[in-house]
Amino acid sequence: MINSFQIQTKRLIGSELKQVRQLIDTRLQCRNPELAQALQQMASHGGKFLRPTLLLLVARAAVPKDWTSATRSRLIQLGASIEILHMATLIHDDIIDDSPKRRGQVSVQTQFGKDTAVYAGDLLFTQFFELLIANLANDEYLQINALAMKKILDGELGQMALRYHQQQQIIQYLRNVNGKTAALFQLAASEGAHFAGADRQTTAYAARFGQNLGIAFQMIDDLLDYTDQGKLNKPVMQDLATGVYSLPLLMALQQPATAKELQPLLEQPLTHAIEQQIKTIVINSGALDEARQLAQRFTQKADQWLAKLPDSPAQRLLGQLTQQLMQRTI
Repeated sequence: MINSFQIQTKRLIGSELKQVRQLIDTRLQCRNPELAQALQQMASHGGKFLRPTLLLLVARAAVPKDWTSATRSRLIQLGASIEILHMATLIHDDIIDDSPKRRGQVSVQTQFGKDTAVYAGDLLFTQFFELLIANLANDEYLQINALAMKKILDGELGQMALRYHQQQQIIQYLRNVNGKTAALFQLAASEGAHFAGADRQTTAYAARFGQNLGIAFQMIDDLLDYTDQGKLNKPVMQDLATGVYSLPLLMALQQPATAKELQPLLEQPLTHAIEQQIKTIVINSGALDEARQLAQRFTQKADQWLAKLPDSPAQRLLGQLTQQLMQRTI
């Protein structure tokens, strides 16, 4: 069902989002038929274009005036670049996790094999870099994009280092999420403001908005493993199966009595029965409420930074975006 947010988004940036999608389709062309098919499958099962949407809405909000044709073209290309980067990280994540599904469909690595999946991810990275070089040849944002990629990698490496680690602290979780998820949200918001012509202070506000939104987004994603599986486009409890302890489980492990219950289960090979036992213990521990409260804190932080942007239809729409992402209604 199309809701008010989607209608207003289409009115404000629908034309630009359409061109982002068209540009991505053009960039996914290659001479290898199997690789081309894998890339087109990834694109056709595409996500919600959250990061390009964020970039374009922040651009509208940070500088509420009509764009020049040059500004519009650059924002479209940067929106495509950030979605392509996101797609590349998803493919590589699926290879590492041996994930059978992505976005509710068979993953690239499952259908086409790991070799094709690696090449698909690599090709997407090259397209990302080509778009950056074309648009940011002598701009400080070339380095900012490189730093964002480093943060993403650092977050993933930090998460990998803590697999099956029951003494992991919430601060370690936050540090990893700030990289592997929030870095792209922060980059999208920052680029949207900067390339729309915002000053440094406004761009900094936008970046902090995107960062906190990204952290809250990941926390809610973690909660959905335990609450509303129908809204996930990945196998349920996949993180647990790969030794990645998401926020609700970490919250439960902070409680000595609950940790004592969970410890012997986490040390056994994961079966469906054990998975359900773990899930029941986490739910009964009250950890979901604690995780939800922490997510809400970061949502509120995002709203506080958003409030520093000029009042406009786009700024108010970003407020709706924040709430709907937290409720997973889009």
